[in-house]
Amino acid sequence: MKMKNIKPILLFAALVFTANSCKDFLNVDRYFDDEVKVDSIFSSKRYLEAYMWGAASMFKDEGQILSTGNQSTPGPLATDEVMTMCNINNSGSYNGMRFVQGLVTAENLAPFDDVWNTMYRIIHKCNLIIENIDAVPGLTSSERFEILGLTRFYRAYAYYKLLMDFGPPILLGDEVVNNNEEMAYYDRPRSTYDEAVEYICGEFEASAAFLPLTVSLINMERPTKGAALALTARVRLIHASPLFNGSDAARSYYSGWTRKTDGAHYVTQQPEEQRWAVAAAAAKRVMELENAGQPRYKLYTVERNDLTPALLTGLPDPDYDKPFPDGAAGIDHFKSYSENFTGECVPSINPEFIWVCKTPGLKAYMGWFFPNSIGSWMGCSVNQKMVNAYYMRDGRTIQNPSAAWPYDDVNFTDRVSNFSGYHLNAGVNNMYANREMRFYANIGFSECFWTCSSTSQDQMYDQTIRYYYDSPDGKAAAPSLVDWTATGYVCRKYVHPIDAIKGTNARVMDKVFPIIRYAEILLSYAEALNNLSGSYTVEVDEQMRTFTRNTEEIRKAFNQVRYRAGLPGLTAAELASPQTVQALIEKERMIEFFFENRRYYDVRRWGKYEETENVRFTGMNVEAVKANYYMQVVPNTARIASRVVHRKMIFLPLPVSEIRRLTLLDQNPGW
Repeated sequence: MKMKNIKPILLFAALVFTANSCKDFLNVDRYFDDEVKVDSIFSSKRYLEAYMWGAASMFKDEGQILSTGNQSTPGPLATDEVMTMCNINNSGSYNGMRFVQGLVTAENLAPFDDVWNTMYRIIHKCNLIIENIDAVPGLTSSERFEILGLTRFYRAYAYYKLLMDFGPPILLGDEVVNNNEEMAYYDRPRSTYDEAVEYICGEFEASAAFLPLTVSLINMERPTKGAALALTARVRLIHASPLFNGSDAARSYYSGWTRKTDGAHYVTQQPEEQRWAVAAAAAKRVMELENAGQPRYKLYTVERNDLTPALLTGLPDPDYDKPFPDGAAGIDHFKSYSENFTGECVPSINPEFIWVCKTPGLKAYMGWFFPNSIGSWMGCSVNQKMVNAYYMRDGRTIQNPSAAWPYDDVNFTDRVSNFSGYHLNAGVNNMYANREMRFYANIGFSECFWTCSSTSQDQMYDQTIRYYYDSPDGKAAAPSLVDWTATGYVCRKYVHPIDAIKGTNARVMDKVFPIIRYAEILLSYAEALNNLSGSYTVEVDEQMRTFTRNTEEIRKAFNQVRYRAGLPGLTAAELASPQTVQALIEKERMIEFFFENRRYYDVRRWGKYEETENVRFTGMNVEAVKANYYMQVVPNTARIASRVVHRKMIFLPLPVSEIRRLTLLDQNPGW
């Protein structure tokens, strides 16, 4: 199968209109910079660039994955990662919870109906640029290619957003849809999933030819060649995955979903194993990108120091004590992972970040994580299932711990432990001791220590936080009926040691949200290779590459992620079983990408959405004092019992107003 730049498929398609009118939708002036008249867009380079960046600015804050307003996806609250007790309603608050509570419908899609509409506004603006760019006076060839590269990237990304959340979109190609036409002009069908993937990947690849390999600090949010190719790799992996590649899941979910215009299945019903080879090739291309003769991307690491725990001994991995990335030696495993998210690293020079966005939304909602007693509202509760997924220090599971690193949920630690700048109190339940470094980077638990060192106000820093019923941060002391953790756990992933919500001099570090990072490429490559049973040749940038289930390649890619976390790599016995490796990759992604908005899409593409979501949320017994707190229970809240799991929720529905207006537009199954 070919992977070289695919020319756009110019399928007839339509823009989708707002509830008011198509005239309002296509009113370009409304979405253009106020300083420029619409008829002047193409009169100068300055105006053209303003118009292009105006289109790019219409994408919502990618880090706003929790809150009420500027949110483009259901996000972590619509997964088995976290839940919230905060108030939800039918007007668009806490939208992930609204989705899993069954409050998002085709008739009441807010705020996701705005996402559908906005993506097509962006596409319209991009098509207008592509059609008219040659009319701009004074553009050099390099300037023209740069603007075209960015424009095609943002157009592809708009289609990508539609495909991920709404399913197959209406493809416009380069067409600029006219204004003031009869309704029949706009009434056109959706693409199939396969058609959308080929178009989106073709556009990302075409844009990559003109995008820079690196950007400056001030432009760190701008897409690069690597971003375009990495998103291609993500889409190719999803396209190869069971739900969209003719597996039993694809037939179970989508056998009856066909396009009314020609009877084509929206999702293929016949498996194509070679898609995994295409996905592997796409990931490998990112892995092989170079800058000045050095790898363009690699996992972020921090050199070990005196506070870094010593490497483990006696592990079944002969490479474990080699220097990273061939082993786990020489780095601080806690900081190497955590600093990607806390704001400590400089994002523009972080070699792991392929594409990021500054995220005022995530920074503003840090209060979701912080305890009430130090100035917050503690609205985000992590599932016990997530907590139990983290490995022990030596890579064993909590179900099968070793004598050297035991798991015990009854007794408590008897001494303080300090490692890598993390303070683990004495008196912590032993179930939280001896865990891997990503656990401490991501999870806040009872008896956890919060430094909040930017504030100098007493009782607002260096606090041990407890979630027992009668504790200052327990349910009984909650300032409202919703400001408490229903599970006894909170997210700490984006919390820097200096972050403080209230108190004298309190401040929160600036955050970036990793839209895609190199760890995902490594695990995607390993997963794609692991699913091959034969040998496939793929054309990549006019070169023929052959891909098989190469266990050495799988081991090298997967183990880098494990080694960075301080864990041993895959054993020979594990590598011998594709089923075992797939299960380990799925668990690794669950842990590594916690609260990065990957879980929502992963369980769907694997065809495991219903299986994973039908497991009830559990947590500690927050209705009890300390003596009875450490019991895994289903939280006593209607939020758990009323969670809706239905196969229609693979995708959001299309706005019902569009379905009623456009007769050729098929709704998503079940809606």
